[in-house]
Amino acid sequence: LILDPMLATGGSTVAAIDLLKESGCKQIKGIFMVAAPEGIRRVEKAHPDVNMYVAAVDEKLNDIGYILPGLGDAGDKIFGTK
Repeated sequence: LILDPMLATGGSTVAAIDLLKESGCKQIKGIFMVAAPEGIRRVEKAHPDVNMYVAAVDEKLNDIGYILPGLGDAGDKIFGTK
């Protein structure tokens, strides 16, 4: 089970799934609070066998890969770094 507040570009999720599969995991699911369509498509293309559950799909990514309108940087908000 992959838990991530945001699925933006899908790069980290694809890498995590790759690692889990290399370790022998057979059934993988992803749960996200907010996702961008680009990230969903990337994960679906790389791993069509993985089920994803998303609370909200936002409009798009901006030029630097942030979800719009999105939440901002979830890591910064969680750890108070900005």
